This record gives sequence, structure tokens and C-alpha cells, in this order.
Amino acid sequence: MKTSRPQRLLFWFARPFYGSEQGYWRPVLVCFLAASTIWLLNALNKTYTTRISYPVEWVYDAARYVPVQELPPEVAVNVTGRGWKLLRKNIMPDVRPAEVRLTRLPSQRYVLSSALRPALQNAMDGLQLNYLLSDTLWIEFDKLVRRRVPLTLSRAADGSALPYAAQFEPASILFEGPASIVNALASPYPVHLPQAPAGSSSGSISVPIGGPEMVKINVRDVRVRLRPRPVVTVPVWTTPELRDFPAQRRFRLQPATVQVQLQSFPEDTAALDLQRLRVALYFGQLVGPDSVLTPMLVETPEQARGARIVTSQVKVSMVHE
Repeated sequence: MKTSRPQRLLFWFARPFYGSEQGYWRPVLVCFLAASTIWLLNALNKTYTTRISYPVEWVYDAARYVPVQELPPEVAVNVTGRGWKLLRKNIMPDVRPAEVRLTRLPSQRYVLSSALRPALQNAMDGLQLNYLLSDTLWIEFDKLVRRRVPLTLSRAADGSALPYAAQFEPASILFEGPASIVNALASPYPVHLPQAPAGSSSGSISVPIGGPEMVKINVRDVRVRLRPRPVVTVPVWTTPELRDFPAQRRFRLQPATVQVQLQSFPEDTAALDLQRLRVALYFGQLVGPDSVLTPMLVETPEQARGARIVTSQVKVSMVHE
């Protein structure tokens, strides 16, 4: 049977090794390793231009400011250098990062490549920086603030009050994070019960404290002691506010007022500040001259333990003059 040309070439190449003693392979392997080493050393001594990612260390006043979005740990650059230096950058964990100082916080929103270049060039040992692949790196900082907030039981899913008085340990928690997030937290801060508690007044339960991202809390959970208490429901009628509606147009509401049920403990009912109850209709829900909108609860009295809008829909009609 005839053999193909590739098979004949393979046989011709391997024939000198057939029948050779075991000692024959050792010098062959040594020669192969020596040739490979010489080739590798020669390749590493050459100069290359390539793209790499270089680590960056951001230096700022961490006691006063906090990044709102994650800072890039590396920047993509084009460099020129010998193979040894490029190999060291890829396999060595102790590469000196480029220190970039941020001094105009929190107003600074970006860092230009011209500001990054000196820091990168100073940190690169034996590498020549050609250019950065991105002209601008976007950053966002905010002031770092701390705020202590008291606790309260959160309302049920439908807005109604839970028939319990709660004693918390600790009575307040400390939030630390960006000012725009921490200052917007509700006070008192609602604590959500993980399940419907038993009606025991002697025991207590441990409840985890949730919080927004990028905000640290001084405790992970609090002890809550519950005491069953009656809740009084107070019906209130109020005129909804028109939010984002054009001021030059008139609108008719049907009904003109909406009913809201406020819930509180008996001793707090007389102190309910009904002027703090605010319900709104938003222009963004309008789909024509006559639309049915859903009223939204904007604000409730501080003493209210729960609130629920009974009037679920309001017809809004444009008045033609």
C-alpha cells in the first residue's frame, strides 16, 4: 500500500531516532532546551511596542470624601520597552502603581490624560509611555458624612400600621457614606420585620438592618422588643396637589378631594398634624384631555403609624375657556 507524501516526510524525519539507545535522547533534549533558551533570551532582549493595562493608585482625602462610583484600578496605555520589562509587568505582583492625586474634590468630575501622563511615566521602570488609549477618565465623589438616625417599625405592604409598639436596642444607628445618600434617609429609619411576630410582650427578636449601597452602618442588626397596642384609624379628606401641571391651564378633579386613612396609637391621635398630610397627582400620568390618575401619598404627619389612600382614582379633565 502506497503511503502519502506527509507520511513519507514524517517517516524520513523520525527514522534516525528508531533503534537509538536511551542515552541518545539525553543530548538531544539538552540541545533542544539550549536552543529554546537562547531563542527566548534573544526575544526578551528585543524592543516591543504594545498595549498594556497599568495599575493606578488614587490618592485623596479619604476622611472627607468618598467615591460614588468605583474608581478604575488600571488604565490602558501604549508603551515601548524591552521584553524583560513587559514580562515583569505581566507576571510580577509588586509592580509600582502610578499615584494620581485628586485635590479638587468633590467638584472634579474627570481626569484628563495630560494629568495622568506624569504619574504613569514616573512609575514605569524601563518602559516608555507613548499614549493613553482613553483621553478622559470619569470620576464622581461626594462628601463623606455621618448621621445618627432613630428607628421605627416600618408599615405593612399596604401602608397600614402594625399594631405593635417597638423598643429598639440600640435605639438609633449611625450611617456613614456619601452626603447625597445619607442625608436623604428617612428619619426615623424604618425597620422591616422579617415575619409576622408572635404576640408576646416578654421576648425580643433580632432584625437585620438594611441600607443603601455605599453606606456603612455601625450595627448589622438590632434587638426589637414588641408590645401589642391598639391602633386607631382616622379618616381624613384632603385636596390633592397638582404636580408638574402647566400653570396657564385649568383642570377639574372628580372627586375634588380624596380620602386617606391615617392610623396612630390612641394617645397620638390628638397630636396628628393634618396640615402635614399631602397627596399629589402627577402630570406625567396624563394621557389626554380626560384622564384617570392614581393619587400618590407624598407626606404624612409624624405621629401617623400608617396611611392608606382610600380613593384609588381621580378623573382629571382639562377646562376649556
